Amino acid sequence: MSNKDDILKRYRTNVREKFDMPDLSDIKATTYPNPLVQFVKMTEMVGGQVIEVDPGRDINLLIKELFPDAKEIASNLPEITIATRNPDTVGRARDLNGTDVGIIRGKFGIAENACIWIPQTMKEKAICFISENLIILLPKSKIVNNMHEAYKRIEFDKEYDGYGTFISGPSKTADIAQVLVMGAQAARTATILLMPE
Repeated sequence: MSNKDDILKRYRTNVREKFDMPDLSDIKATTYPNPLVQFVKMTEMVGGQVIEVDPGRDINLLIKELFPDAKEIASNLPEITIATRNPDTVGRARDLNGTDVGIIRGKFGIAENACIWIPQTMKEKAICFISENLIILLPKSKIVNNMHEAYKRIEFDKEYDGYGTFISGPSKTADIAQVLVMGAQAARTATILLMPE
Protein backbone atom coordinates (compact mmCIF):
# COMPACT_ATOMS: atom_id res chain seq x y z
CA MET A 1 0.00 0.00 0.00
CA SER A 2 1.39 3.41 -0.95
CA ASN A 3 1.65 6.37 1.40
CA LYS A 4 -1.23 8.00 -0.46
CA ASP A 5 -3.46 4.94 -0.03
CA ASP A 6 -2.52 4.72 3.64
CA ILE A 7 -3.39 8.37 4.25
CA LEU A 8 -6.72 8.07 2.43
CA LYS A 9 -7.56 4.91 4.38
CA ARG A 10 -6.98 6.72 7.67
CA TYR A 11 -9.20 9.60 6.55
CA ARG A 12 -12.00 7.24 5.57
CA THR A 13 -11.93 5.38 8.90
CA ASN A 14 -12.29 8.69 10.77
CA VAL A 15 -15.26 10.05 8.82
CA ARG A 16 -18.07 10.35 11.33
CA GLU A 17 -20.89 11.67 9.15
CA LYS A 18 -21.42 11.12 5.43
CA PHE A 19 -23.39 13.32 3.06
CA ASP A 20 -24.92 12.46 -0.28
CA MET A 21 -23.64 14.28 -3.34
CA PRO A 22 -25.85 17.27 -4.18
CA ASP A 23 -28.18 17.08 -7.16
CA LEU A 24 -26.47 19.08 -9.89
CA SER A 25 -29.32 18.86 -12.38
CA ASP A 26 -30.95 22.00 -10.93
CA ILE A 27 -27.95 24.28 -11.48
CA LYS A 28 -28.89 27.27 -13.60
CA ALA A 29 -25.60 28.11 -15.29
CA THR A 30 -25.03 31.49 -16.91
CA THR A 31 -25.90 31.74 -20.58
CA TYR A 32 -25.47 34.62 -23.02
CA PRO A 33 -27.57 35.90 -25.94
CA ASN A 34 -24.41 35.80 -28.08
CA PRO A 35 -21.63 33.62 -26.59
CA LEU A 36 -19.14 34.76 -29.23
CA VAL A 37 -19.54 38.44 -28.30
CA GLN A 38 -19.13 37.58 -24.61
CA PHE A 39 -16.06 35.44 -25.36
CA VAL A 40 -14.37 38.32 -27.22
CA LYS A 41 -15.22 40.75 -24.40
CA MET A 42 -13.84 38.43 -21.72
CA THR A 43 -10.70 37.63 -23.74
CA GLU A 44 -9.90 41.32 -24.01
CA MET A 45 -10.66 41.76 -20.31
CA VAL A 46 -8.06 39.13 -19.37
CA GLY A 47 -5.44 40.70 -21.62
CA GLY A 48 -5.83 38.65 -24.78
CA GLN A 49 -6.51 39.71 -28.34
CA VAL A 50 -9.11 38.23 -30.69
CA ILE A 51 -8.87 38.45 -34.47
CA GLU A 52 -11.55 37.08 -36.76
CA VAL A 53 -9.88 35.49 -39.80
CA ASP A 54 -11.66 36.04 -43.09
CA PRO A 55 -12.26 32.97 -45.27
CA GLY A 56 -9.41 32.50 -47.73
CA ARG A 57 -6.96 34.66 -45.80
CA ASP A 58 -3.41 33.28 -45.67
CA ILE A 59 -2.91 32.43 -42.00
CA ASN A 60 0.89 32.38 -42.34
CA LEU A 61 0.98 35.94 -43.74
CA LEU A 62 -1.32 37.10 -40.95
CA ILE A 63 1.00 35.62 -38.31
CA LYS A 64 4.00 37.30 -39.98
CA GLU A 65 2.11 40.62 -39.90
CA LEU A 66 1.27 40.18 -36.21
CA PHE A 67 4.82 39.18 -35.21
CA PRO A 68 7.19 40.55 -37.87
CA ASP A 69 10.30 40.22 -35.65
CA ALA A 70 9.67 36.59 -34.65
CA LYS A 71 12.62 34.38 -35.53
CA GLU A 72 11.59 31.11 -33.85
CA ILE A 73 8.03 29.95 -34.54
CA ALA A 74 6.91 26.60 -33.16
CA SER A 75 3.93 24.58 -34.34
CA ASN A 76 2.97 21.12 -35.49
CA LEU A 77 -0.18 22.29 -37.29
CA PRO A 78 -0.11 21.29 -40.98
CA GLU A 79 -1.39 24.68 -42.17
CA ILE A 80 1.44 26.55 -40.43
CA THR A 81 4.23 26.48 -43.00
CA ILE A 82 6.38 29.21 -41.39
CA ALA A 83 7.24 27.13 -38.30
CA THR A 84 10.95 26.78 -37.57
CA ARG A 85 10.40 24.31 -34.70
CA ASN A 86 8.08 21.37 -34.34
CA PRO A 87 7.07 20.23 -30.83
CA ASP A 88 6.71 16.70 -32.20
CA THR A 89 10.31 16.42 -33.38
CA VAL A 90 12.36 18.22 -30.71
CA GLY A 91 14.46 16.00 -28.46
CA ARG A 92 13.34 17.54 -25.16
CA ALA A 93 10.85 20.15 -23.98
CA ARG A 94 13.65 22.59 -23.20
CA ASP A 95 14.60 22.58 -26.89
CA LEU A 96 11.55 24.84 -27.33
CA ASN A 97 13.13 27.49 -25.09
CA GLY A 98 13.56 30.72 -27.02
CA THR A 99 10.35 30.26 -29.02
CA ASP A 100 9.08 33.67 -30.04
CA VAL A 101 5.66 32.47 -31.22
CA GLY A 102 3.93 29.18 -30.43
CA ILE A 103 0.89 28.26 -32.52
CA ILE A 104 -1.60 25.69 -31.25
CA ARG A 105 -5.21 24.72 -31.87
CA GLY A 106 -8.02 25.07 -29.36
CA LYS A 107 -11.05 22.79 -29.44
CA PHE A 108 -13.61 25.23 -28.00
CA GLY A 109 -13.84 28.48 -26.05
CA ILE A 110 -15.93 29.42 -23.02
CA ALA A 111 -17.81 32.72 -23.04
CA GLU A 112 -18.02 33.24 -19.27
CA ASN A 113 -14.26 33.29 -18.63
CA ALA A 114 -12.47 33.33 -22.02
CA CYS A 115 -10.90 29.92 -21.37
CA ILE A 116 -10.00 27.72 -24.32
CA TRP A 117 -9.75 23.94 -24.03
CA ILE A 118 -6.38 22.76 -25.35
CA PRO A 119 -5.97 18.99 -25.47
CA GLN A 120 -2.40 17.82 -25.88
CA THR A 121 -2.00 17.08 -29.57
CA MET A 122 1.75 17.48 -29.65
CA LYS A 123 4.64 15.51 -28.15
CA GLU A 124 5.97 18.44 -26.11
CA LYS A 125 3.18 20.41 -24.44
CA ALA A 126 5.77 22.97 -23.30
CA ILE A 127 4.94 24.93 -26.46
CA CYS A 128 1.77 26.08 -24.66
CA PHE A 129 3.74 27.65 -21.83
CA ILE A 130 7.30 28.39 -22.95
CA SER A 131 6.46 30.53 -25.99
CA GLU A 132 6.87 34.29 -25.54
CA ASN A 133 3.73 34.82 -27.62
CA LEU A 134 0.96 32.27 -28.00
CA ILE A 135 -1.44 32.06 -30.94
CA ILE A 136 -4.48 29.81 -30.58
CA LEU A 137 -6.46 28.87 -33.66
CA LEU A 138 -10.08 28.45 -32.58
CA PRO A 139 -13.10 27.58 -34.74
CA LYS A 140 -15.45 30.56 -34.58
CA SER A 141 -18.49 28.31 -34.15
CA LYS A 142 -17.05 26.44 -31.14
CA ILE A 143 -17.91 28.81 -28.27
CA VAL A 144 -19.95 27.51 -25.33
CA ASN A 145 -21.61 29.58 -22.61
CA ASN A 146 -20.07 28.26 -19.42
CA MET A 147 -17.85 25.68 -17.73
CA HIS A 148 -20.79 23.30 -17.22
CA GLU A 149 -21.16 23.03 -20.99
CA ALA A 150 -17.38 22.89 -21.41
CA TYR A 151 -16.84 19.90 -19.14
CA LYS A 152 -19.40 17.91 -21.15
CA ARG A 153 -17.35 18.51 -24.32
CA ILE A 154 -13.89 17.61 -23.07
CA GLU A 155 -12.18 14.88 -25.04
CA PHE A 156 -8.57 13.77 -24.67
CA ASP A 157 -6.24 12.65 -27.41
CA LYS A 158 -5.45 9.04 -26.51
CA GLU A 159 -1.95 9.27 -27.98
CA TYR A 160 -0.84 11.70 -25.27
CA ASP A 161 -2.15 10.03 -22.09
CA GLY A 162 -5.19 12.23 -21.66
CA TYR A 163 -3.56 15.58 -20.87
CA GLY A 164 -5.30 18.86 -21.58
CA THR A 165 -5.50 22.35 -20.14
CA PHE A 166 -7.62 25.48 -20.18
CA ILE A 167 -5.81 28.66 -21.24
CA SER A 168 -7.30 32.12 -20.77
CA GLY A 169 -5.29 35.04 -22.10
CA PRO A 170 -1.61 35.64 -21.43
CA SER A 171 0.10 34.54 -18.25
CA LYS A 172 -0.20 37.10 -15.47
CA THR A 173 0.30 37.56 -11.78
CA ALA A 174 -0.02 40.35 -9.24
CA ASP A 175 1.30 38.37 -6.27
CA ILE A 176 4.27 40.62 -5.60
CA ALA A 177 3.50 44.16 -4.40
CA GLN A 178 0.15 43.94 -6.22
CA VAL A 179 1.80 44.89 -9.50
CA LEU A 180 0.34 43.14 -12.54
CA VAL A 181 3.08 41.34 -14.46
CA MET A 182 2.29 39.84 -17.87
CA GLY A 183 4.16 36.72 -18.90
CA ALA A 184 5.14 35.75 -15.37
CA GLN A 185 4.85 31.98 -15.82
CA ALA A 186 4.03 31.56 -19.52
CA ALA A 187 3.24 33.59 -22.65
CA ARG A 188 3.41 37.39 -22.51
CA THR A 189 0.69 37.68 -25.15
CA ALA A 190 -2.19 35.48 -26.24
CA THR A 191 -3.81 36.02 -29.62
CA ILE A 192 -6.94 34.07 -30.50
CA LEU A 193 -7.52 33.65 -34.23
CA LEU A 194 -11.18 32.86 -34.81
CA MET A 195 -11.13 30.57 -37.81
CA PRO A 196 -13.96 30.18 -40.34
CA GLU A 197 -15.27 26.69 -40.96
